[in-house]
Amino acid sequence: MKKIMVSVIAIVTASLICGSAFAAKEISKAEAKKYHKVGTVSSTKEHTSPRAVMEEISKKADEMGGKYFVITSGNEGDKVRATATVYK
Repeated sequence: MKKIMVSVIAIVTASLICGSAFAAKEISKAEAKKYHKVGTVSSTKEHTSPRAVMEEISKKADEMGGKYFVITSGNEGDKVRATATVYK
């Protein structure tokens, strides 16, 4: 049992480190003034948690070549959606 727990903890920790190593970071509008706008992204899936939306937005910002994003609109209810401006 102890070996299983250690393995699970190691896998979760590794996935968190790998998943966030290149993830675009959310910043404030004030911070965004220091960076160059590269475009906008929005969540395309209907998520049930704000965290899932942030992960999708971050991934799309990465794919666009951005390092940062600012959430510009969002909708929370049964399904969560968001739009963000991407910066680098």
